Amino acid sequence: MNPFFAAFLVGGVLCALAQVFMDVTKVHPAHVMVLFVILGALASALGFYEPLVLFGGAGATVPLTGFGHVMVQGTLDAVTAQGLPGVLSGGLAAASGGIGSAIIFGYIMALVFNPRG
Repeated sequence: MNPFFAAFLVGGVLCALAQVFMDVTKVHPAHVMVLFVILGALASALGFYEPLVLFGGAGATVPLTGFGHVMVQGTLDAVTAQGLPGVLSGGLAAASGGIGSAIIFGYIMALVFNPRG
């Protein structure tokens, strides 16, 4: 299967599930975002998310479920390498690029546009 199509398919299904969940339950979008991070982390910890990443590539790693997956895998790798201290540092170290980018680009957008809040 074409990797672009697989990424589009997986990412589209994940985003469509989130949208349907928000439309049906009327849950606040912030709660849905947290729920999807937790679901990604649980699926990763149980071994279900890695095959999805291998099939869908960026379609599985870019959505919020992918963030949960990265946090769990980083923690597991750090615990293997460092032992118990890896529990505290592994997830954040693995996701630091995404977290840092979100902070930097959010700050730039706040400078460029006039945020209200």
